[in-house]
Amino acid sequence: MDEDEQRLAVSSLVIRDEKLTRYLTKILCDTVGADRCNSARIYVMREPTFNATMAPNGTMRIFSGLLLRVHNEAELGAILGHEFGHFESRHSLEKFRSGRQGTDLLAWAAVLASLAPSYDVRRPYQDLQLSVYGNLFRFGRDQEREADALGIGYLNKSQFPPQAASLVWQNVMAEIEASAQVRGLKKPNFERIAFTASHPPHGERAATMATLALPDAAARDAGADRYRAALAPWLPLFLEDQVKLNDFGASDYLIQSLAQSGWTAPLWFARGELYRSRGAQRDLVNAAEFYAQAIASDGSMADAYRGLGLSLVKTGRRSEGAQALRTYLEKKPDASDASMILMMLPKEGTGN
Repeated sequence: MDEDEQRLAVSSLVIRDEKLTRYLTKILCDTVGADRCNSARIYVMREPTFNATMAPNGTMRIFSGLLLRVHNEAELGAILGHEFGHFESRHSLEKFRSGRQGTDLLAWAAVLASLAPSYDVRRPYQDLQLSVYGNLFRFGRDQEREADALGIGYLNKSQFPPQAASLVWQNVMAEIEASAQVRGLKKPNFERIAFTASHPPHGERAATMATLALPDAAARDAGADRYRAALAPWLPLFLEDQVKLNDFGASDYLIQSLAQSGWTAPLWFARGELYRSRGAQRDLVNAAEFYAQAIASDGSMADAYRGLGLSLVKTGRRSEGAQALRTYLEKKPDASDASMILMMLPKEGTGN
């Protein structure tokens, strides 16, 4: 274990769940092949963003935000296979060497530009700097395209349907669009390549993956049921972290996307928390309904009674809200906010 992995192993962000780690390792091995995956060591990070990385030393970081966003083993395998493609192609080392050469050129161009006697003489050096930056970003995009091709190649040879790779990027685009719509922003252009982009456009990636996927492999088992079962113990925490990102459109899209396979108490509860956190009167009415659905699905969920009570109180239904809050305290008498909740409740016999 090198120094970088030693720091990673003791990080407070690492989720230490051997069962989950073994399961994710199996998905990687099922994707790239058991003969390849032995060099990988997986660390699950509590980080609510869509990402995974693999370092040259074989450590793979899988972010909780990625686990929340994929719907089955095949979709996760698509991302893990992509990262493993970077690893097998030694892209990290190549990127380091390319970056080092590029920064050397930038440094010399800056020195020469500073010594130039006039703008006309200085301009070619400034153009050189711009060209170096462009080449560095293009080099990164080309590496991503190569890793995409390797990843879809792994899926084509695996037991998983390779069409899942395109679905991942379609879902990413839908989430971004939902976020932009709620924020009042214009619809994103998923085909445009920005000068500083280190990755190909999402639209290009979705289309490329769909083209490269073997058509006759679409009926393979994507492992959706197995994935939901494995993620279930961590789903409430991952949803909580997502709601705290304060991105209403993205969070609501994700919750509804996960609910396509059936609404569960954690999903109803998360949606209640999301709407209550935004706090408009209509949101609070909706939140109360979502909490009620969570309770109907799982009456032991104490925090759902808390959310229901607070939402009802804020919408003027004080008596019903107080009853829900009392139930919350009955189910969770040692709650950290118990004293605050008690202060909100009317004293016996006063009705206030």
